[in-house]
Amino acid sequence: MAESNVVSLKKRGAPPPAIPVTDDVNSNSALPADQALDDSLNELRGDLMYSINESPTWYASILLGFQHYLTMFGSTLGIPLLLTIDLCMADTPVDIGKLIQTEFFVSGLATFFQSTFGTRLPIVQGASLAFLGPAQAILRADGPCPPALSPENRTDEAIAMREEFWRERMNLLQGAILVACLVEVIIGFTGLIGLLLRFIGPLTIAPTVALIGLSLFNTAAFFSGGNWLLAGCVIVLISLFSQYLNRIVIPIPGFSADRRVIRFPIFKLLPVILAIIFAWTLAAILTVTDVIPEGSPGRTDARANILRDSPWFYIPYPFQWGVPVVTVAGVLGMIAGVLASTIESIGDYYACARVSGAPPPPYHAVNRGIGMEGFGCILAGLWGTGLGTTSYTQNIGVINITKVGSRRVVQLGAVIMILLGSLGKFGAFFATIPIPIVGGMFCVLFGLVTAVGLSTLQHVDLNSSRNLFVLGVPLFMGLVLPAYMTANEGVINTRSPEFNQIVTVLLSTNMFVGGVLAAILDNTIPGTNEERGLLSFRQSYSSPELAERHLRCYDLPFGMKWIRSVRFFEYLPFSPTFQGFLRRRNKPSGNGDIANGQTNNAMDLNGDEVA
Repeated sequence: MAESNVVSLKKRGAPPPAIPVTDDVNSNSALPADQALDDSLNELRGDLMYSINESPTWYASILLGFQHYLTMFGSTLGIPLLLTIDLCMADTPVDIGKLIQTEFFVSGLATFFQSTFGTRLPIVQGASLAFLGPAQAILRADGPCPPALSPENRTDEAIAMREEFWRERMNLLQGAILVACLVEVIIGFTGLIGLLLRFIGPLTIAPTVALIGLSLFNTAAFFSGGNWLLAGCVIVLISLFSQYLNRIVIPIPGFSADRRVIRFPIFKLLPVILAIIFAWTLAAILTVTDVIPEGSPGRTDARANILRDSPWFYIPYPFQWGVPVVTVAGVLGMIAGVLASTIESIGDYYACARVSGAPPPPYHAVNRGIGMEGFGCILAGLWGTGLGTTSYTQNIGVINITKVGSRRVVQLGAVIMILLGSLGKFGAFFATIPIPIVGGMFCVLFGLVTAVGLSTLQHVDLNSSRNLFVLGVPLFMGLVLPAYMTANEGVINTRSPEFNQIVTVLLSTNMFVGGVLAAILDNTIPGTNEERGLLSFRQSYSSPELAERHLRCYDLPFGMKWIRSVRFFEYLPFSPTFQGFLRRRNKPSGNGDIANGQTNNAMDLNGDEVA
């Protein structure tokens, strides 16, 4: 875009473009393509303060990154704690602290690699619930836990034997994760997952993403139920800060001579951190005064033993628990978690792109993202977290609240996870945040994720009975069937335990049931592209150059000039220049689509294959 256009945008108070401009554009006049790009980017940006390619000031970025850390803290802390029950770690609290540190450390690594080399979206990675069911099944098949040690039997020798026992069980999980996640790496980097994207439209994305939020209502209710006063306090404060006080700014000292005072929109940028601080302070007061009774999860001293027993410094390392053990049953069970996690992550990519001011992710970005998630799971297997990693939905909700979709913020958040994952006492301190406070935060954030999914329906003709059927049935069945599977354990009963486990995990995953059913119905029930919302959802571009510049936010951080100069990369499914396995012939297009596959993932409206 021309420099004069940037100036005029600033004068009108409109935000600058999110994607940098090439130097070969004439700065004296605006070209039609530039104006089209400008209009399209402003539409994607909406009311964001910072879009995906923009960065706040360094101190604001650190605070916002820390906010992402606090947001993912509940799941990253809670899911491993659930796993420790089946790992038989009740008698080794110090090892529990080390396991939590390892989870944060690996989550930071996976988040950094995903946001830098994967999808390039500001998306956070962490422990996945999709792997919890298979992990528990593997451990229960290995046998029950021994009785807890009594105080008189807690000798050094007895504790050492318990450590050896749970580490052997962890090695089973490590081996299953390492092999199963190789499948995710293969289906990602070979482009197999990208082949499915041509069958995904708004009517598939809407129920899939909505079910990501709706499926977690039990988790939010369980966390909040420990003390609804604290949970309600968080809900009210986040709503107050993000919706009612978001226009209030406070003056703070500047860091340069020309900006001695900076007006900082604290309530708009940091509503989650502020709500946690206020609620945590209230919980501390109610704990000291014994208003909250002993044993309640709402007390700030409920998990004080983790803070007391954690080491000051502990840097997790690969194979810290021992050598992984691979079993066929364990690998097949974990593959079910991999498939469920993959379906969930695709929905998260679309939701994250929407709230961060980016266009829908193209084939190569999704291929790279799934492949990089598999790589993150392999790191989890090497370090020994007991669970694979996946994209975190609640952090997408944070972007929607704060209106900060900056990639740099999430990368800084990843660095914070890695650093604090090496500082035992610091991480343990935040582990004392009462669970109901985390539950209240989940109530708001998961609700926003549900709304983000449903917002995709703006492209669809909701007066069509066909579309209402395609939307309603998968959305309802995505709640019904998993609830039935959870309430009726062992209902899938064939001669193959491995097959039973895989089918049970898949049918217990809301996003898998709703997403697959929606994709089948939307692609088999007759309907026009306009009726299905494809014409407005799958944007077309007037030239290959405009398409390339529009999707530049998905380019790799370096080496793009070389990649574009080598034709070989056009055939690699994870390359930003990937044009599909079945290259389109050069031919004129009547509706503005691009020849040679220069379209945004499934943005192919002519029916040509660009898989």
